[in-house]
Amino acid sequence: MAHEPAADLRDLPAFRDGRVHSLPGDPDWPVESVAVEYETGWLTAGYDRVEQPDGTAKDYYWAELPPATVVVAIADGGVLFVEQYRPTIRQRQLELPAGIVESDESYMDAAARELAEETGFAPAETTLLQEVWCSTGVLRHRRGYVLARDLEPVKRTLDTNEFLEPRAVPIEDALATARQPGCNDATLEGLLLAKADDHLDEQ
Repeated sequence: MAHEPAADLRDLPAFRDGRVHSLPGDPDWPVESVAVEYETGWLTAGYDRVEQPDGTAKDYYWAELPPATVVVAIADGGVLFVEQYRPTIRQRQLELPAGIVESDESYMDAAARELAEETGFAPAETTLLQEVWCSTGVLRHRRGYVLARDLEPVKRTLDTNEFLEPRAVPIEDALATARQPGCNDATLEGLLLAKADDHLDEQ
């Protein structure tokens, strides 16, 4: 259901619900109006009416998702993956553990929680490798890549829509695994960041 245009996203009811949002900063190009056309409580989509440098106006559509964390968890010479079926692409995927950052959580807090929930291992140490904006041509979605270490077994608590199995991949094979069909962008990016910071060179 569409809402009346507003001067700023923060003026719209969809962005005053207490969730963490991936909100953009101040625009370089003037924004004439902002409209939300679709919202679910998780995904919000709409457009900005933007004045371009040549003076013309154009509607730039976006889909906004809350920030997410992606976890590179290393223990005992391996990297923890999770295998699950993704109905959106109708394929099974081997991915790094990941999930939405909840209200009042940091990327590191969310990483520790998601890792424990999905794999049954809780980290004693977490480090933010990098925060990025994702698919900026259409998405407003921030992602934080987190390194997790010193894992201890805990009870898994999967969500009702999570049907996944943890899998340990030898650390020397992790990046090659992510480059095979059946892995996603977040998994490859997370492992490349870990590799760049020398975390995948440990045996």
